[in-house]
Amino acid sequence: MDSIIHFFEQIPSSQRTIILVSGFTFFWILENSLPLFAFKYNKWQHALLNIFFTLTTLLVNLGFAFVIISAADYTSQHQSGLLYLLPLPLWLHVVLGVLLLDFIGAWLIHWVEHRVPFMWRFHIIHHTDTKVDVTTALRHHPGESVFRAAFTILAIFVAGVPVGVVMLYQTLSALFAQLTHANMRVPRQLDKLLSYVLVSPHMHKIHHHYQLPLTDTNYGNIFSIWDRLFGTYAEAEPQSLVYGLDTHMREKEHSRLGSLLLIPFKSPEKNKVTPEG
Repeated sequence: MDSIIHFFEQIPSSQRTIILVSGFTFFWILENSLPLFAFKYNKWQHALLNIFFTLTTLLVNLGFAFVIISAADYTSQHQSGLLYLLPLPLWLHVVLGVLLLDFIGAWLIHWVEHRVPFMWRFHIIHHTDTKVDVTTALRHHPGESVFRAAFTILAIFVAGVPVGVVMLYQTLSALFAQLTHANMRVPRQLDKLLSYVLVSPHMHKIHHHYQLPLTDTNYGNIFSIWDRLFGTYAEAEPQSLVYGLDTHMREKEHSRLGSLLLIPFKSPEKNKVTPEG
């Protein structure tokens, strides 16, 4: 465990990029070989739109990087945070640290975004994708990236975790987002088994159904235990799902960069549209 944490404490950005790009490429190939849905779309055009939001997320994260590292260094130096209240072995500190970072920095902020109207208007961009695939994991409005960075910093102070644990968590978080959004078939029994502890691909795709109440379920990113614990876990047949958001089903609303960037600053849409509309 010492070597793992040391590796992530010292990991160069180039190596972390290789890990994430390799994961992205793997799931891109897999979803082309074993697609869950046979989408009729220009995959490259769809990818370029979503990859644009990767660039904005990188810029936001770069802006917050110093604060995130400083927060982790502070908790380590002052041994502040919940995980320093008891003398824990390193392996347990790491496991509980990743759990708490996932709870606050992923599940909780996601839940809040669905309940605070102002924040929801930024999160809408992620939900408007009607062709959910591995690139959808990258589709977040820069405003939402700010919310998520702020909750990550909060999680670091609450949990009390060193930089190595933060980097490990963020790497796992990105890889799980790729896994759970990839448009690939997974054996139902395997998916079900995984979902008892981890967020499985079919479990997360239920969250991308275009209508309530399923839209407000399965908020988890790495661990499914938070949804099970707080009563937001749901199941549904994958083939019954329709992706998108019933308030933004028109192509001009979910497939044009300018429209997506401006959604948070427009009056909330009141007329819901069916997938055929």
